[in-house]
Amino acid sequence: MDANVRDLLAAVLEAIDLPHPATAGGAEVHDRLLSVRVVHARIALRNLLDDVPDLGPAWTAKYLRERLAEHPVAGYVTVDQAQAALDAGKTWSEAVTLPGGEDQ
Repeated sequence: MDANVRDLLAAVLEAIDLPHPATAGGAEVHDRLLSVRVVHARIALRNLLDDVPDLGPAWTAKYLRERLAEHPVAGYVTVDQAQAALDAGKTWSEAVTLPGGEDQ
């Protein structure tokens, strides 16, 4: 597989492969982020497939990553983060609280 195509596919996966939230409260943030990131991935793929303009997969992957950086995966506690906190001896409430004190 061409390295530029592989990089673009990796960027698309990065856009849609968000970690699962640990709580229902985190699901709202997760779903909002996923929706925005999917739109950017769709635009990138559509532009590439339509050759409008013919920018190629390398430019498209860079563009997509720049858009994803505007919408980082943040604002909720993931299942893995909560599990790590529980394993470290924290309570469930502590495990699902964002740094700064915002509960999920």
